[in-house]
Amino acid sequence: MTAYDDLMAHQRETQALSQIAGRLGWDQETMMPRGAAPQRAEEMAALESVLHARRTAPQVADWLEAVDAAALDDVGRANLRHIRRDTERASKVPAALAARIARVTSQAQGIWAEARADNDFKAFAPTLTEVLALKREEGQALAVGGDVYDAMLADYEPGTTGAELEAMFGALRPELSALRATVLEAEAPAKLDHAFDEGAQMKLTRQLAKAFGYDMSNGRVDKAVHPFSSGSGLDVRITTRTSERDPFNCFYSTIHEVGHAAYEQNINRDYLLTPLGRGVSMGVHESQSRIYENQIGRSRAFTGWLFGQMKDAFGDFGVADEDTFYKIVNRVNNGFIRTEADELQYNLHVLLRFDLERALVSHDLQVADLEAAWNDRFEADFGYPVDRASNGVLQDVHWSVGLIGYFPTYSLGNVYAGCLNEAMRGAVPDLDSQLAQGDTSAATTWLGANLQTHGGLYEPRDIIEKASGVVPSEAPLLAYLKEKFSTLYNL
Repeated sequence: MTAYDDLMAHQRETQALSQIAGRLGWDQETMMPRGAAPQRAEEMAALESVLHARRTAPQVADWLEAVDAAALDDVGRANLRHIRRDTERASKVPAALAARIARVTSQAQGIWAEARADNDFKAFAPTLTEVLALKREEGQALAVGGDVYDAMLADYEPGTTGAELEAMFGALRPELSALRATVLEAEAPAKLDHAFDEGAQMKLTRQLAKAFGYDMSNGRVDKAVHPFSSGSGLDVRITTRTSERDPFNCFYSTIHEVGHAAYEQNINRDYLLTPLGRGVSMGVHESQSRIYENQIGRSRAFTGWLFGQMKDAFGDFGVADEDTFYKIVNRVNNGFIRTEADELQYNLHVLLRFDLERALVSHDLQVADLEAAWNDRFEADFGYPVDRASNGVLQDVHWSVGLIGYFPTYSLGNVYAGCLNEAMRGAVPDLDSQLAQGDTSAATTWLGANLQTHGGLYEPRDIIEKASGVVPSEAPLLAYLKEKFSTLYNL
């Protein structure tokens, strides 16, 4: 056994334990009895302590020192890159702090959910203050005197800084705001006005998951308050939610989460339980969920097929034809909820969160003032006031579970998806004729071969550039949105 072999054997066990931690998180959101929350918090903290000890074990540093990187292939060197990064990060964070964060964020989920149900931000504010203080402490340890928010961001998008995202989003925001204003002045399509059986929704949503290549033999679809994807390799699970008056909430949440899940399922199986056997970053992950949901799932071709499936499932639901259905699917609506936002306005929701969480981390904004700051920014961006906390500052789970630095990856993922879509359309010129038959395989195969199979082999922006042939920028996304909505609204 070489030092590299010993290192990878240790790493496989660590990855397996990490998967167990993820399964506990999935269970907490889907199946766990409500009263089990205090015990689950202790379980999560105990497991995090074990993981932290394994990542910082003295022998890991010894193995890394002993490995001859020059003797390894590209896969071996990529594994070393990830292990060094993870080990360096873990070694900067005290074990007690890592366990406390796991315990507090596990408990915080339930407190957030109750506050959200009661529309009571004040009930959640003390918990959020504690979570934020712990995450700031972690960020300061990781930053070693550098930018704390950048250190947090590196957990989700290595190699990207807050300043770079600020510049990119600064280019996006005025263009999106101007297009939004023009669209909202135009005549809007009709809305759905029908009751859709929620059992039938779940049946069709599983059909959609399979249509996008989700392997149900290595996954499952459940319901949760906040849809998510969990796991990698041979066990990748997704959740969705239903609304009797809004079936698109269910269908497009499912397609979105299938994008995440397909990425994990399609990674080269040789990388299973290694650092390369997972998505390389959340921005790249979001590029898959967003391109599945929007450029493929909301395209004129695919919605034509979906219209027929909905007629079969629900009968006449008051929409005359495929063109009308396409316009309804892509209707630009006033609304409060990020996950339900139309494709045009979605990024404005994300940019709001990005600015607010940076201000929280830097102490420029206090938790006590967060709800008012959210409401002021929302009204400035969207032109109408927030009516209740569950439609505003309490709508997302992310801050309660300590995912500070995660939000900007949603818009970065949209930028990446714009680049990938442009390349995919060039590579598969007859894609729409296939999508019109409900056949997504040309698109999903292209994404699988050019991006998903590589897992963590390349750095995030490198894999986007390799797959799309261009340096990532906001230009393709803006061009796509302007063309699509100008056509939809006859601008």
